[in-house]
Amino acid sequence: MKRRISIDDCTRSGQGQGLKRTLSWPHLVALGVGAIVGTGIYTLTGVGADRAGPAVMLAFLIAGAVCACAALAYAELATLIPRAGSAYTYSYAVLGEGLAWIVGWSLILEYTVVCAAVAVGWSGYASGFLLAAGIDVPHVLLAGPHAGGIINLPAILIVWAVAGLLMLGTQESARVNAVLVSLKLVALAAFIVIAAPAFEAGNFSPFMPYGFSAHEEGGMVRGVMAAAAIIFFAFYGFDAVSTAAEETKNPGRDLTIGILGSMVLCTLIYMAVAAAAVGAMPFQEFAESGDPLAHILRGLGAPETARLIGVAAVIALPTVILAFMYGQTRIFFAMARDGLLPERLGRVNAKTGTPVAMTIVTALVVSVIAGLFPLAEIAELANAGTLCAFIAVSVSMMVLRRREPARPRVFKAPMPFVVGTLAVLGCLYLFISLPAMTQERFFIWNTIGVIVYALYGRRKSRLASV
Repeated sequence: MKRRISIDDCTRSGQGQGLKRTLSWPHLVALGVGAIVGTGIYTLTGVGADRAGPAVMLAFLIAGAVCACAALAYAELATLIPRAGSAYTYSYAVLGEGLAWIVGWSLILEYTVVCAAVAVGWSGYASGFLLAAGIDVPHVLLAGPHAGGIINLPAILIVWAVAGLLMLGTQESARVNAVLVSLKLVALAAFIVIAAPAFEAGNFSPFMPYGFSAHEEGGMVRGVMAAAAIIFFAFYGFDAVSTAAEETKNPGRDLTIGILGSMVLCTLIYMAVAAAAVGAMPFQEFAESGDPLAHILRGLGAPETARLIGVAAVIALPTVILAFMYGQTRIFFAMARDGLLPERLGRVNAKTGTPVAMTIVTALVVSVIAGLFPLAEIAELANAGTLCAFIAVSVSMMVLRRREPARPRVFKAPMPFVVGTLAVLGCLYLFISLPAMTQERFFIWNTIGVIVYALYGRRKSRLASV
């Protein structure tokens, strides 16, 4: 716990292992919005409505507020410690190696499981698109055992397609990413425009049919907080911006704009989409749909726009998988550079410039999860890892404010101890609102992590010999 990397060293690239600075704030906003606007809003709107009813609106607001507090802490630390590794690196510099390992191990869980969740969400829209086009695919190949199928083949195929692109050295240019982000936003705007005239105030009554606190009802965990605990998945992604800190031209300005700008923009979009969805159709009618937004538009007699939503999801959601797989390589890069993981995990192929071996391993794990498990369970497990990271970042910000109050900060979070405390308490409340099975899986994962650290990372750490 006493081993800490120097903050001053974090601002300098190390021993030829630094990353090239090529990004500015428009790229980061596009990256943030591209990572945030994905499976969450396209598919979890229905899952959230199933758990909270019309109060899914309130669930979006609560999850967004918690993320906003965490985003302020991220913005302060990302500009103060502009180095690859995100929450792992901040924890290493402030809280020590032991806690940093747990955070990094949790981030590995987050990024891996997010890729799987997005793949399952993509599969739901791809399946609906195929059916609408008259292409009959057997159900056993479109869903895992939980839904009466054998395997979710589309989810597996998209994982390997993205992994293939990464292994071939394909990189998203800022222009292509911006175009795909625009496509997603245009589709959501079209949904709001068409759904708004069908708005029925009666669809919001009763507003909170399952109550506020998370509880089990009819074999399901329901309540506003139960919905918020999974809808939280729809908001994070801004932390992917912080993984690009070492590749940002002007970290002080660009990271602040990228993190906070993407959060504000996406919160406004989500609230508008949720209001339009619930207002246009009783939540019971779209709650269990794999493509809720397209389902609502088909019900409103707008099949062409529903097809547009499906096309946007099919084309654009894989970019989220790509962004998170890319982000995971940055986490591995940082942990391997610090000696906590084998150095070869941070190496890239000399010919393609990509970590081929690690990409294959990641794709194998992601495809197994995506092929066999339901979206809700996957998203909840990803949320557990993210909540851990958010708590660590918020605590790190407050500790550093006490430990080094005079250290120059490009961006300062307003009322840091209020914001930090709210973020920690909010994340803890969301964590205890997750199903018990999800919490158990999270602790099992971190138990394995502690064993790996004790057997390898503790002895091999670069700071062990200092």
